[in-house]
Amino acid sequence: QVQLVETGGGLVQAGGSLRLSCAASGRTFSDYAMGWFRQAPGKEREFVGAISRTGVITYYADPVKGRFTISRDNAKNTLYLQMNSLKPEDTAVYYCAAKQTIVVPRMGNEYDYWGQGTQVTVSS
Repeated sequence: QVQLVETGGGLVQAGGSLRLSCAASGRTFSDYAMGWFRQAPGKEREFVGAISRTGVITYYADPVKGRFTISRDNAKNTLYLQMNSLKPEDTAVYYCAAKQTIVVPRMGNEYDYWGQGTQVTVSS
Protein backbone atom coordinates (compact mmCIF):
# COMPACT_ATOMS: atom_id res chain seq x y z
CA GLN A 1 0.00 0.00 0.00
CA VAL A 2 1.04 3.53 -0.77
CA GLN A 3 -0.42 6.45 1.11
CA LEU A 4 -0.52 9.82 -0.61
CA VAL A 5 -1.31 13.16 0.99
CA GLU A 6 -1.62 16.35 -1.04
CA THR A 7 -1.08 19.79 0.44
CA GLY A 8 -0.61 23.30 -0.84
CA GLY A 9 -3.98 24.10 -2.31
CA GLY A 10 -5.75 27.36 -1.67
CA LEU A 11 -7.26 30.50 -3.13
CA VAL A 12 -5.17 32.57 -5.50
CA GLN A 13 -5.83 35.37 -7.96
CA ALA A 14 -5.53 34.83 -11.68
CA GLY A 15 -1.92 35.14 -12.73
CA GLY A 16 -0.66 33.91 -9.39
CA SER A 17 1.23 30.79 -8.42
CA LEU A 18 0.84 27.82 -6.11
CA ARG A 19 2.97 24.79 -5.41
CA LEU A 20 1.26 21.55 -4.54
CA SER A 21 3.04 18.77 -2.69
CA CYS A 22 2.20 15.10 -2.48
CA ALA A 23 3.85 13.21 0.37
CA ALA A 24 4.13 9.48 -0.12
CA SER A 25 4.61 6.74 2.44
CA GLY A 26 4.35 3.00 2.71
CA ARG A 27 6.55 1.80 -0.11
CA THR A 28 9.72 2.79 -1.96
CA PHE A 29 8.73 6.07 -3.59
CA SER A 30 11.31 5.78 -6.37
CA ASP A 31 9.63 2.59 -7.63
CA TYR A 32 6.55 4.57 -8.62
CA ALA A 33 5.66 6.75 -11.57
CA MET A 34 3.54 9.63 -10.35
CA GLY A 35 0.77 11.67 -11.86
CA TRP A 36 -1.32 14.75 -11.16
CA PHE A 37 -4.98 14.89 -12.08
CA ARG A 38 -7.72 17.39 -11.42
CA GLN A 39 -11.47 17.46 -11.29
CA ALA A 40 -13.58 20.58 -11.57
CA PRO A 41 -17.19 20.68 -10.38
CA GLY A 42 -19.48 18.95 -12.85
CA LYS A 43 -16.58 17.76 -14.98
CA GLU A 44 -14.72 14.52 -15.38
CA ARG A 45 -11.32 14.00 -13.87
CA GLU A 46 -8.58 15.05 -16.26
CA PHE A 47 -4.87 14.42 -16.63
CA VAL A 48 -2.58 17.28 -15.67
CA GLY A 49 0.87 15.74 -15.88
CA ALA A 50 3.04 12.80 -14.95
CA ILE A 51 6.64 12.03 -14.12
CA SER A 52 8.80 8.94 -14.35
CA ARG A 53 10.35 7.17 -11.40
CA THR A 54 13.63 9.02 -11.75
CA GLY A 55 12.10 12.33 -12.75
CA VAL A 56 13.80 12.37 -16.13
CA ILE A 57 10.61 12.03 -18.16
CA THR A 58 7.62 14.31 -17.76
CA TYR A 59 4.37 14.71 -19.66
CA TYR A 60 1.86 17.54 -19.50
CA ALA A 61 -1.66 18.10 -20.68
CA ASP A 62 -1.90 20.79 -23.34
CA PRO A 63 -3.86 23.28 -21.17
CA VAL A 64 -1.04 23.44 -18.61
CA LYS A 65 2.06 23.16 -20.80
CA GLY A 66 4.45 26.01 -20.18
CA ARG A 67 2.69 27.00 -16.95
CA PHE A 68 2.91 23.91 -14.72
CA THR A 69 6.01 21.95 -13.77
CA ILE A 70 6.11 18.53 -12.17
CA SER A 71 9.09 17.46 -10.12
CA ARG A 72 9.92 14.95 -7.45
CA ASP A 73 12.39 14.51 -4.64
CA ASN A 74 12.87 10.80 -4.10
CA ALA A 75 14.98 11.41 -1.01
CA LYS A 76 12.01 13.20 0.57
CA ASN A 77 9.34 10.88 -0.89
CA THR A 78 7.57 13.92 -2.27
CA LEU A 79 6.01 14.91 -5.57
CA TYR A 80 5.48 18.54 -6.53
CA LEU A 81 3.36 20.53 -8.93
CA GLN A 82 4.49 24.11 -9.47
CA MET A 83 1.62 26.06 -11.00
CA ASN A 84 2.30 29.49 -12.49
CA SER A 85 0.16 31.94 -14.44
CA LEU A 86 -2.94 30.39 -12.95
CA LYS A 87 -6.28 30.89 -14.67
CA PRO A 88 -9.82 30.59 -13.34
CA GLU A 89 -10.25 27.46 -15.46
CA ASP A 90 -7.52 25.80 -13.38
CA THR A 91 -9.94 25.75 -10.45
CA ALA A 92 -10.39 22.14 -9.38
CA VAL A 93 -9.54 19.53 -6.80
CA TYR A 94 -6.05 18.29 -7.58
CA TYR A 95 -5.06 14.69 -6.94
CA CYS A 96 -1.76 12.89 -7.02
CA ALA A 97 -1.58 9.25 -8.04
CA ALA A 98 1.02 6.49 -8.02
CA LYS A 99 1.74 3.46 -10.17
CA GLN A 100 4.58 1.00 -9.73
CA THR A 101 5.84 0.94 -13.31
CA ILE A 102 8.78 1.89 -15.52
CA VAL A 103 6.52 3.69 -17.97
CA VAL A 104 4.70 6.97 -17.34
CA PRO A 105 0.93 6.49 -17.39
CA ARG A 106 -1.30 9.32 -18.52
CA MET A 107 -4.67 7.70 -17.94
CA GLY A 108 -6.30 7.81 -14.56
CA ASN A 109 -7.39 4.20 -14.65
CA GLU A 110 -3.76 3.11 -14.96
CA TYR A 111 -2.93 4.36 -11.48
CA ASP A 112 -3.32 2.24 -8.39
CA TYR A 113 -3.06 4.71 -5.52
CA TRP A 114 -4.65 8.12 -5.03
CA GLY A 115 -4.51 10.91 -2.53
CA GLN A 116 -7.54 12.63 -1.04
CA GLY A 117 -7.11 15.77 -3.12
CA THR A 118 -6.47 19.42 -2.42
CA GLN A 119 -8.67 22.29 -3.57
CA VAL A 120 -7.25 24.97 -5.85
CA THR A 121 -9.43 27.99 -6.51
CA VAL A 122 -8.36 30.73 -8.91
CA SER A 123 -10.32 33.95 -8.78
CA SER A 124 -10.64 36.29 -11.73
